[in-house]
Amino acid sequence: MEQTIKIPTWYWVVAIIMLLWNLLGVSAFFMQVGMSEEAMAALPETERELYASYPIWATIAYAVAVFGGALGCIGLLLKKKWAKMVLIISLIGIIIQVFHSLAISEAMDVYGPGAAVMPTMIIVLAIFLVWLSNFSIKKHWLT
Repeated sequence: MEQTIKIPTWYWVVAIIMLLWNLLGVSAFFMQVGMSEEAMAALPETERELYASYPIWATIAYAVAVFGGALGCIGLLLKKKWAKMVLIISLIGIIIQVFHSLAISEAMDVYGPGAAVMPTMIIVLAIFLVWLSNFSIKKHWLT
């Protein structure tokens, strides 16, 4: 007879909060790629130029980051081991996107030093999710 492993309540709370966080990222992605010409025209010129200079690979990295994060969190809620690999792929997408934003594009020039705060927080949370998935596998919470 198999023993049922009880997953602590904090795990479910964290997984749900992180799914909501990643769904906010998905929403931000759609707002950015679907920005109307009117909304784009309302931005300051420096921001319009910044958006116009984003290469397709940076947009793809952004998509991988946010959709991977959301899918990985769904995997955590479904108690699936594949969540770890999806969250690692999401983290790679985040790193690529942040590298573009902070090292290649002129985002720091446009938004100032504060432009590094949110990407840093996103990377920390993504690393936490990879750690959580690995921890959960070791605890046999994910199958």
